[in-house]
Amino acid sequence: MMGEEAEAKPKISPALLQHVVQYFKKEGYKVEQKETMLEGFSGITRRFDLIVQKGQVEHGVWIREWNRTIGVNVIINIDKASEDVGLSTPILVGEKFSDHAKSYANRRKITLLTKRQMLQSLR
Repeated sequence: MMGEEAEAKPKISPALLQHVVQYFKKEGYKVEQKETMLEGFSGITRRFDLIVQKGQVEHGVWIREWNRTIGVNVIINIDKASEDVGLSTPILVGEKFSDHAKSYANRRKITLLTKRQMLQSLR
């Protein structure tokens, strides 16, 4: 029973999801919202909130609508998930990120986007 809960998709408010989709479309990405579960080379099914594509490059996107700072463990998890399914560098959308998370993301070329950055771009 515990395993099923861990696999549950995090709840994202429809308004935030709409903003994120709008943002990526404005930036020239093709956005996939339905086919976002991919089987990895490891045999594990990996779940993304969105898959975005620009040219030949596809990125897995996780959206985390949390009231707390996102730590490095989340960044490592999306990095592993993306690598496992053969996607390019992942993108993580959140409110704020720890310094450790930012430095790991910077080293691994992972894009961290805050809601504020997206909303400014949409103006």
